[in-house]
Amino acid sequence: MEPREILNHRHLQLTVERLCYQLIENHGNFDHSVLIGLQPRGVVFSKIIYEKLKELEIDFSGEYGVLDASMYRDDFRRRSKPIEIQNTDLDFSIEGKKVVLIDDVLYTGRSIRAALDALMDFGRPSMVEFLVLIDRRFSRQIPIKADYVGRIVDVVASERVRVVWEKSQGSVILDKAADS
Repeated sequence: MEPREILNHRHLQLTVERLCYQLIENHGNFDHSVLIGLQPRGVVFSKIIYEKLKELEIDFSGEYGVLDASMYRDDFRRRSKPIEIQNTDLDFSIEGKKVVLIDDVLYTGRSIRAALDALMDFGRPSMVEFLVLIDRRFSRQIPIKADYVGRIVDVVASERVRVVWEKSQGSVILDKAADS
């Protein structure tokens, strides 16, 4: 299978803007909400969302952080190659806040399950929502659903979805999985 672009840079910009307007509609100026990007691949996307929100919402007061849930993964000890631990940077309280977790691709649901476990070590939010750029429908192993979705993509197990970022520009590529 030849790799094919399923979301080009222009469509990605429109998708980001749409997702931001949905967030603004539900969170206003974010005075009681925080954005948290999931390490490793959700961080670039979450920074793009955060910067766009600041551009669109004049009164924007939301806080931003990153979370690494590697140690909470259920396959942590099963991998032949050790998981590389990333930086967690949450220098604010999530207690009683509305938290929006952000990742690039929702696949099996295991990463977001681990992120929810990790998040609870930092306090008890009033609500947790999940924003994802790509939802690989029909791949779930855990009953997880995103609240905000950029694009739904139906792919078979032998295909993978890659989000490619180049200096804040990006695209989404569908190609044959590396292990197939």
